[in-house]
Amino acid sequence: MMKHFFKTVLIILVAFSANTIMAQSSLDKKTLVTIGDEAVSVAEFMKVYQKNNALTDTTYRESIKEYLDLFVNFKLKVMEAEALKMDTISAFVKELEGYRTQLAKPYFVDEKVNEALLQEAYNRLLKDIRASHILIMVDEHAKPEDTLAAFNKITSIREEIISGKKTFGDAAAEYSDDQSARDKEAVQGQSGFRPGNKGDLGYFTVFNMVYPFESAAYNTAVNQISTPVRSRFGYHLVKVTDKRDAMGVAEVAHIFVATRPDATEEDLARKTEKINNIYQKLLEGMTFEAAVAEYSEDKGSVQNDGKLSKFTSSRVVPQFVLVVDSLKVGEVASPVRTLYGWHIIKLISRETPGTFDKESPQLKERLIKDQRSHKSEEAVIAAIKKDNHLKIVPKAKDQVIALMDSSVLQGTFVSTNLAGMTKTVMKLGKVNYSQADFALYVEKNQKKTEQLNKEVYLNQLFDQFVDANCLAYMDQRLESTYPEFKDLMSEYHDGILLFNLTDEEVWSKAVKDTLGLQSFFDNHRENYRFGERVDATVYKIRNKKDTERVGQLLAENDNDGDLAQALDRDSIRTVRMSPGKYEQGADNYVDAVAWKPGLTGPITSDVEDLVVFVKIREVLPSQLKELNEARGLVTADYQAYLEQAWIGQLKEKYPVVINNEVLNQLLNRAN
Repeated sequence: MMKHFFKTVLIILVAFSANTIMAQSSLDKKTLVTIGDEAVSVAEFMKVYQKNNALTDTTYRESIKEYLDLFVNFKLKVMEAEALKMDTISAFVKELEGYRTQLAKPYFVDEKVNEALLQEAYNRLLKDIRASHILIMVDEHAKPEDTLAAFNKITSIREEIISGKKTFGDAAAEYSDDQSARDKEAVQGQSGFRPGNKGDLGYFTVFNMVYPFESAAYNTAVNQISTPVRSRFGYHLVKVTDKRDAMGVAEVAHIFVATRPDATEEDLARKTEKINNIYQKLLEGMTFEAAVAEYSEDKGSVQNDGKLSKFTSSRVVPQFVLVVDSLKVGEVASPVRTLYGWHIIKLISRETPGTFDKESPQLKERLIKDQRSHKSEEAVIAAIKKDNHLKIVPKAKDQVIALMDSSVLQGTFVSTNLAGMTKTVMKLGKVNYSQADFALYVEKNQKKTEQLNKEVYLNQLFDQFVDANCLAYMDQRLESTYPEFKDLMSEYHDGILLFNLTDEEVWSKAVKDTLGLQSFFDNHRENYRFGERVDATVYKIRNKKDTERVGQLLAENDNDGDLAQALDRDSIRTVRMSPGKYEQGADNYVDAVAWKPGLTGPITSDVEDLVVFVKIREVLPSQLKELNEARGLVTADYQAYLEQAWIGQLKEKYPVVINNEVLNQLLNRAN
């Protein structure tokens, strides 16, 4: 009985599933919308909708409707671009080919090799490393004698350090070709003083450095120095100074007090006092957010409660990494000083590396773009040769090599005289590659290599010729072999057309069409106005002993120009004047005084040695802005207006007909 029951239930479930699949399949084939002469099926629309995870903050029905509008507008623009033959312009063709080159890379990897590299990358992701290096630069294609000279130099430097003649940092400052290792003196009017890092690269993790350097760092013990390691930049010595569990991705907020690298002891003392006073206020109960708004000198983060963009260990100075590792979420650290100044740091969130399954998708993406991916490319080439029955014809190869003269070692070989040589030197699948093809490859890829034997060099080039043709053979067949690659290229094709035409019709047009912009502004002027403001000057006195005299001069001189002359006559150099028209929120001191004409002060700062006066000359009521005062916002609004009008024109040219019956069926289908 029970067996028969379960069998019946199974049959019902299978039948229900089959009916659902058939219904969905039938719906997917129906036309959802016709744009001009092009019919778009439910399947085509849903494929794009689901890939873009469209409008996930709304319900399924709402998101379908909203995304259908976006989809129709997208198709209209692409249709118009194709009608204008923008996809035949050479710049477009070149740009699309560039994207294709990048998008094709994932198809040239060997999975077994890649899985080993992936596991290695994950293991390294779990650790952050702090290391210093010394670099002796040498080109990756340098002559053997130049390479040997660089190697001997880096080896000699290592011996000096190992023997105790020099510390690693001193050797880096003296010998390294990485200029950041040594101090950079100030250049008047151009740049300030910058202390050298003595080779210290701070913390980093997997993919932050070139692969050979990364491997040397992860394979070297703490406080040990690697043997010379070669990268495309030259030879490195790597000293590992710390290895710790990965910080991961952190978000912090900070209160910042800036110091200059060349600050005087007096300036440093004043800034130190300020940050300590701020920290004391936090200990006494002031909220972190209030302290940020009141005191932080990082204007970029003040409006966001001091929050900085999320970061990994390689994105910040080492002090931040150490502070984050010491904090729990919500905790605030005592002041810490960096090259840039003082910080009070609050940990907002922290996400350490997850499991291998969680991290591997992102690691795979990074792996594809990294130098180490060439390992799998070599395996791919071997597979292409085997699968397509590569055949080399040695006799024909040797014949064409013998006819090439020594000009190839000078990089001046010309293949014209060998253009008639048609014998096959290699065969891949059904494609033959001739002696003339190889000669042309040599002409295009030759380099000046006087140190090599001609035959040896040409055989190296032939090996490269074979590998290049194997990759090209596969590349030419990607669209027919991989449907998903064909779809991706279609998306990029349409996306570039959309961008180019929208830029021409909307974005750039709004900027260039000055008359149209002015007309739009005139017709919508009420949308652009200032709030209430004051015409005022803020006077900041850096030395309290000057307060009384500055107050007198302020009372005697209503004009800032006259005041500046009076201060100069009294040799007072501690006053900074900031005149302007201030809205609420533009300046803490202006916000703190009564908004009526007159002089207010002295106001004493409670966190630093600073006295402030505020002079309000006039209270300005809310008033309309001029175009030059609201140009950015007006331009954005004008662009939106132009796009809306343009879409209307396109819909007249390419009529849009939505099949409401099909749309309702789609809306009622479970997401």
